Amino acid sequence: MEILTSEFFQKALLGGLFIGITAPLVGLFLVLRRLSMIGDTLSHVAIAGVALGFLTGVYPLVAGIVFSIAASFAIEKLRKAYKTYAELSLAIIMSGGIALASILFTLGKSYSMNVNSYLFGSIYTLNSTDLWIIGGVTGAVLIVIGTQVKELFLLTFDEEAAAVSGLPVRFYNVMISVLTALIISVSIKIVGALLVSALLTIPAACSLIIARSFKQSVIAVVVIGEFALLFGLIIAGVWNLAPGGTIVLLLIFILLLLLASRRGLRLFN
Repeated sequence: MEILTSEFFQKALLGGLFIGITAPLVGLFLVLRRLSMIGDTLSHVAIAGVALGFLTGVYPLVAGIVFSIAASFAIEKLRKAYKTYAELSLAIIMSGGIALASILFTLGKSYSMNVNSYLFGSIYTLNSTDLWIIGGVTGAVLIVIGTQVKELFLLTFDEEAAAVSGLPVRFYNVMISVLTALIISVSIKIVGALLVSALLTIPAACSLIIARSFKQSVIAVVVIGEFALLFGLIIAGVWNLAPGGTIVLLLIFILLLLLASRRGLRLFN
């Protein structure tokens, strides 16, 4: 249990605390807008940015952020080009991200690129620079959502009505994509690019079961996200498990419990 008092573990808890708020919160808007797969798309692009960062000497998280933001703009452009088949934009950008990452990995073989920590997560290796970046992104996301929550609510549930009312729909669509790109880029070192979409979608899936209003959904995703990240880290630390996988499996376990409880209530009604 002495791991709980270790400096590296306390940094991991702080990083988890930040991401446990923002990732599920942004993920709620994505799920309600049927954009759950954008997490996988941007995470693959972020890995390409991380690989390029290793090759060029740029800090990997910063390179991942730049790539993800660029990809978010590209997704919006393609969504407009394929209005009837908007999901094509995600498939195209994801394919491009994977292809670019594979080429950069090949070029970086002689550089001993440590990309595993970004693929599968390595929250115990968070340093002060990582925490400053994660904390800055968390603050920016909370400020934007806190000041624009009414507009985001209208856009999420009725985009056509939002456009008719004079809301700059394109601007807000890009803003949501950029916020998602920021969250994913800083989350990949915590749970890994292969699992990061779980932080966006599973807490939102849980909230859809228990919440009866949008306000309740917001509270539920944050509570569930924080619980899974903090307790998942403690479980992983005490039993020496992979932290990213432990967090995601704990989220899935919570979802299954909620589904079972709802089914049980239906049987008694």
